[in-house]
Amino acid sequence: MTVVTDGAVLRDALGLLKDREEVAERLLEASVKHSFDPDTELDWDAPPAPDKWFWPPELVSLYDTPLWRRMPEEQRMDLARHEAASLASLGIWFEIILMQLLVRHIYDMPVTSAHVQYALTEIGDETRHSKMFARLIRTSGTPTYAVTRLHHNMARVMKTISTTPGSFASTLLGEEILDWMQRLTFPDERVQPLVRGVTRIHVVEEARHVRYAREELRRQMVTAPAWQRRLVGVTSGQSAQVFALSFVNPKVYTDVGLDRAEAVAQVRASGHRREVMQTGAKRLTDFLDDVGVLRGAGRRMWRSSGLLA
Repeated sequence: MTVVTDGAVLRDALGLLKDREEVAERLLEASVKHSFDPDTELDWDAPPAPDKWFWPPELVSLYDTPLWRRMPEEQRMDLARHEAASLASLGIWFEIILMQLLVRHIYDMPVTSAHVQYALTEIGDETRHSKMFARLIRTSGTPTYAVTRLHHNMARVMKTISTTPGSFASTLLGEEILDWMQRLTFPDERVQPLVRGVTRIHVVEEARHVRYAREELRRQMVTAPAWQRRLVGVTSGQSAQVFALSFVNPKVYTDVGLDRAEAVAQVRASGHRREVMQTGAKRLTDFLDDVGVLRGAGRRMWRSSGLLA
């Protein structure tokens, strides 16, 4: 998509965008029909199946590395359990950031508009998701894997000063890669029923969030001034680098009895892991490229994150 500011061309570009209120009304209707209460929808009291994974093995960071091939099956499954908890912890951190970004986005808007009403609905969804992920961590018997203090404080600044297009680009980064992995997880019969249930709920409800963020980012990239479009490229590239580093907390390797330095080195050298992360990000990076985010320094930062081939 070519982003321009010429008046006539801008009017044509705006005509291609879906009406903000129309999109929100459809998402509100879908929310009524397809929303879930994890507390009653899932069987939290069922004991875990001893022969099932907490995360598909192919999505575990060390899969198909020399270290993975030396690990006994029990240790591989334990690593999958801890990595699932690490992803759930990352999801909670991200969704708390997202809720603040959404509140900032609608602060000056008419509260009766469908666009604002859907944002409030999404905040309700994200509240349930955060509680659901926290309950999954407790049920899994693992620690909570917090991001580093540096990344925690970087996010504190970002969510306070982020521009609107920057907020929605970061929203999609946190949603779409995990969504791709969860779409592989919930139908996988090798995986624990509770994990499959959690990912199914998240995939169904997250599809609406992705649609809302994509439509708004496309709209913002058409109407934003040039400096803001350049800035969103850089800030999204920074977010991609932080996200890639935070995806699996390296403490999981220590907690399952592995040498952390060796495990981290093998993950970084793994062609399989690189392919998984780039495949998971491809739908997003194609979209960001289309709307003009992946330009210049921002594109180089995305490449350095390992999420863009």
